[in-house]
Amino acid sequence: MVLLMDLNEQADRDFGAARRKAWLRRLALRFLRKSDSVAPSFRELQNELRAHNRVRRGRRLVDTGEIVGSVGRSKDFDRNFSPLRASYGERWKRVDLAFHRGEDLPPVSLYKLDGAYFVLDGNHRVSVARYHSVREVEAEVTEFLPARAA
Repeated sequence: MVLLMDLNEQADRDFGAARRKAWLRRLALRFLRKSDSVAPSFRELQNELRAHNRVRRGRRLVDTGEIVGSVGRSKDFDRNFSPLRASYGERWKRVDLAFHRGEDLPPVSLYKLDGAYFVLDGNHRVSVARYHSVREVEAEVTEFLPARAA
């Protein structure tokens, strides 16, 4: 006899597992005395590279492994886009339910800078995609280019 799990229960389990992974990674990094569990900040890298010229690249498929951080929420998700706060559970679970139901979600909005991608809109969608090992997400991409050397 096979017991089928309700999708809401599955979303609860998925979120719990994602939070545990983030917690265990942070614990392991702390044990190894490394402090790189938080995703890099887009604004800091943008200012460092003086990359303020933007070019819209349009809609494309982006490898989820190339998404390294967030534009405004770099402390809310770790480097692997696992949620760091329990308060994000409801939104995360709604996106996870949509994933399990096979619903189409809108493309995420990404900034590309120095070969890496940062999430402007769609952090939870990227988090759920990474949790389920989805290789690519559909994205609206805007690339930031550094100022030319004088």
